Amino acid sequence: MQGEAWTTAQPYDFYVALAYAVRDLIVDRMITTQRAYHERDVKRVYYLSLEYMLGRLLRNNLVCLGLWDDCRTRMTGLGLDLDALCEIEPDAGLGNGGLGRLAACYLDSATTVGLPFMGYGIRYEYGIFQQDIVGGWQVERPDYWLCFGSPWEIPRPEFACPVRLYGHVEPGADARGRYRPVWRGYRTVIGLPYDIPIVGCGAGNVNILRLWAARAPETFDLAAFNRGGYVEAVREQALSETITKVLYPSDETDAGRELRLVQQYFFVACTLSDVIRRYEKTQDNFDAFPDKVVVQLNDTHPALAIAELMRVLVDERGLPWERAWELTRATFAYTNHTLLPEALERWPVPLLRHVVPRHLEIIFEINRRFLDGEVARRWPGDARRRQNLSLVEEGPVQTVRMAHLAIAGSHHVNGVAALHTQLLRTRVVPDFAQLWPEKFINVTNGVTPRRWMAACNPGLTRAITKRVGDGWLRDLDQLRRLEQFADDAEFQTEIRAIKRENKQHLVGGLQKRTGVALSPDALFDVQVKRLHEYKRQLLNLLATVIRYHRLLDDPDGAAVPRVVIFGAKAAPAYTRAKLIIKLINEVARTINQDKRIGDRLRVLFIPNYGVTLAERIIPAADLSEQISTAGTEASGTGNMKFAMNGALTIGTLDGANIEIRDAVGPENFFLFGLTAEEAAARRPTHDPWKTYYGHAAVRRALNAIAGGEFSPREPTLFRPVLDWLTRNGDTYLLMADIESYLAAQARVDALWRDPAAWTRAVILNIARVGYFSSDRAVREYAEKIWHAAPALLAVGETTPPT
Repeated sequence: MQGEAWTTAQPYDFYVALAYAVRDLIVDRMITTQRAYHERDVKRVYYLSLEYMLGRLLRNNLVCLGLWDDCRTRMTGLGLDLDALCEIEPDAGLGNGGLGRLAACYLDSATTVGLPFMGYGIRYEYGIFQQDIVGGWQVERPDYWLCFGSPWEIPRPEFACPVRLYGHVEPGADARGRYRPVWRGYRTVIGLPYDIPIVGCGAGNVNILRLWAARAPETFDLAAFNRGGYVEAVREQALSETITKVLYPSDETDAGRELRLVQQYFFVACTLSDVIRRYEKTQDNFDAFPDKVVVQLNDTHPALAIAELMRVLVDERGLPWERAWELTRATFAYTNHTLLPEALERWPVPLLRHVVPRHLEIIFEINRRFLDGEVARRWPGDARRRQNLSLVEEGPVQTVRMAHLAIAGSHHVNGVAALHTQLLRTRVVPDFAQLWPEKFINVTNGVTPRRWMAACNPGLTRAITKRVGDGWLRDLDQLRRLEQFADDAEFQTEIRAIKRENKQHLVGGLQKRTGVALSPDALFDVQVKRLHEYKRQLLNLLATVIRYHRLLDDPDGAAVPRVVIFGAKAAPAYTRAKLIIKLINEVARTINQDKRIGDRLRVLFIPNYGVTLAERIIPAADLSEQISTAGTEASGTGNMKFAMNGALTIGTLDGANIEIRDAVGPENFFLFGLTAEEAAARRPTHDPWKTYYGHAAVRRALNAIAGGEFSPREPTLFRPVLDWLTRNGDTYLLMADIESYLAAQARVDALWRDPAAWTRAVILNIARVGYFSSDRAVREYAEKIWHAAPALLAVGETTPPT
């Protein structure tokens, strides 16, 4: 494939050659799997997500194929280092955080349990930005992950499909006199699919992630070129390919907002065209469509798919509106991922009219029939309910509420943790929950143990397998059998040795990158996640400053040595988050250079946090910081990954933290802070000044931040931080929770001083996290929402059974 002799090949050539060799094995299974699905005429699950954080695939594929150890031996025999080859692969950052990583976990698990499952997304040329830290500030660089192509993707030009954009709608009628509008003056873009095979663990199934790239119908205008219009000659190509150029273009400008909307419609139009094409290979009409197709919307980004399916069924296939709506509702399901009102998507009506004029008409008609029908029958004359439930929000500029469209057009709506689903029903969309109580259910998130244990923590994997066998990789509940070893001295010693080895592995890379000396014997206190104020990295940092001041006041005290590790990306236009990153780096610089405290406290901000870095950091963590304000985090999945790898959690009763605490035992979880109900009750009367004046250590830390202790050259740089937490109302209740958080951190220190008790808690965390496998989650989706049955193939099955 590379056209190189062995003697002249470079490491990249060896990586590509090995990846293609592995892909050959996978493609055989993929072809067999897809043929089996077709011959069995199964119901298929189509998962629509604008984000997929896949991570590197070579290691994970080898682990799932059961070939990692054999491949390592053979590579060593050839004089090659398999770990080094895996490091060459780019990290495909086709997402912004947990949403995309969850989608990747569900791809893995659906394939492992044998579900006929296909993921759809966008083939962004530039993924989530590369983060550099320059002078303490975040600087974004483009992430061109496709610079040299990818050996895992397979172009499928035979399935390319045209997509119409812009233009206008003219009234029309069909032969029966029914309203059939005509879309005119549109611009056409071609969607070109690329397939990435997804390998199951211990099964013969290989499912597909299909990513769409935008192309122009004609890439080169020869006539314009010959006239000397060299730029004009490729103008159409440039405009079309811009659609899939970048993940989440900035919505700070009108052009950025328009491009986001175009991306979303391009994505759903391509996907539904592909889904319908596949369906019509075996069916003559749409009567069986919901029996053979279920479409899961991963958040509101693909919600335009509801209007697009209605357009296809009514305008192109000639179905009556009522029948088309019945089929549409029976096809879609929607997962909500946020409790923050500002995160629920709304699109301005003028922008929708400009980009997708026919779809706006369809949304207005869905809304009219919904309000005059189901809402009016349930609550006749109730103007408030009508306003709350309307898909269209009135204001200076009308907007379409995409979450409302997704709820109205789906047969099920699910939250992703028990608390999240409860608050979704009672706080976010209570009127919808009263109208359709049976529609709202919970499916708590999960993560795949293949990537997040077997691939990233081989030492722990071997230790577990030695005691309970290897069946736990496909049935994580089998970890429960580890409970009997919680007090076993030999197992405790082995667990501590594995953790220390993981920390040494991480330390080696961090010291080269930062120049900061770290001890693997210190407590590694880790908070790595997207930077947002509600996730409260600032609370962690405030406690770290307080710890620093205490060390200065009592330099001879018996403090527990700590390494506090942050990793986070801030959205490019999120100025507060970027100032917090700057503050973290300045606090780290000050503390790490202060010889008075020795090595008892170190603070690190690790740049460019992503899946690959997470695979190194999580196995090395001792303490997992899950400290969002109660009632703000939908679920979280990092909390699950840390617990699986033997980190104890310090956290609030938020998201899936509640279920993790219930599973591992309250005594093995460091709880603090207000509950969601207490936080809601506290906000109207919250007085942050009371904490400021009543807690000397907090006041000293905030004054140090605001007064320039960590920014002597710019003394007022961090003055806004004090204002956020006092004068501006302390939106996320840091000042309400700080005392409780400090008390929980004191309990952490106390338990760390007792290695046997700490390790016992670690083992019980690992043993009791079986519920948080994404295998369990996709089985719940299949049973409760998708009503889809597995079509499991045995490994080596070449002729699918009938």
